[in-house]
Amino acid sequence: MAKVKYYYDSDTLSYQKIKPKKGQKLRRLLLTLVAGFIFMVIGFFVFTPIFESPKEKELKRELEFVKLNEQLHSKKIAQLDKILKDIQDRDNNIYRLYFEVNPIPEEQRKAGFGGINRYKSLEGFDNSQMIMDVTKNMDILSKQLYVQSKSLDEIVKLAENKEKLLAAIPAIQPVKKEDLTRMASGYGWRSDPFTKARKRHWGMDFTAPSGTPIYASGDGVVIRADQSSAGYGKHIRIDHGFGYISLYAHMSKYNVRKGQKVKRGDLIGFVGNTGRSQAPHLHYEIHKNGTKINPINFYYGNLSPEEFEAMQKEAQKEGQSLD
Repeated sequence: MAKVKYYYDSDTLSYQKIKPKKGQKLRRLLLTLVAGFIFMVIGFFVFTPIFESPKEKELKRELEFVKLNEQLHSKKIAQLDKILKDIQDRDNNIYRLYFEVNPIPEEQRKAGFGGINRYKSLEGFDNSQMIMDVTKNMDILSKQLYVQSKSLDEIVKLAENKEKLLAAIPAIQPVKKEDLTRMASGYGWRSDPFTKARKRHWGMDFTAPSGTPIYASGDGVVIRADQSSAGYGKHIRIDHGFGYISLYAHMSKYNVRKGQKVKRGDLIGFVGNTGRSQAPHLHYEIHKNGTKINPINFYYGNLSPEEFEAMQKEAQKEGQSLD
């Protein structure tokens, strides 16, 4: 019940009731409501961060779980990406090289992810960037895995029924590493030992004492064992089939004859200094379909990765050849 207020009337010498002015009650009610609303808003912003509702707590836990999973997925994706890159590197530089298939370009492995924004539907959320990054990385990884899978399918087809090819390819160093004095000269432009002019050297020179054994680098048939080819002196040519021919020059003597079948690792002759040669060494060439190619790409049969890397460095030096 509202309090009744009085005032003293000096004219009547009595107390009279104070009558509220018209609209005063309404103003008081409105002020009360406004004040209550203000206090309610202040209370919401002050106390809400402190006192979370059960639903808010649940959503917060879910968000933290999602963020933790995103970190774990990102880490796994990075690990898978590293493994895939190792496989891609072996695919391009070993498997495809081995079967003389062109490497898959990097742009082909990652094709299809430029231009349009394929993740527009994921925009507009609190954690859109996180979601888009994980989704994009997964898509790129899936695409690369698909391309790599198709490449390995191709390699498998090439490898089927290719035992003869694998045995025929000239795959070992023709002079044993322990018998070498040094690897004197590689494939490429070199200084001629006689004219000193810069000319193309079409094989690799292995320096070794006269009489050092020379071995067939792959299965095949001896098609020449003579010294009637200018500059080569006593030399042997082996036809390995599949377009491959290996040539061994400046020999001191033969251990095979024309028409003889040989296996990889068979003793075919000995190092010498015959023909156009400055010192005892073996000049070794590989021809593929009539074209002279760099023999260094074929020593995977008897060299460790470290030995192969050391040989590559020596072969790249532009010094003087021995023939």
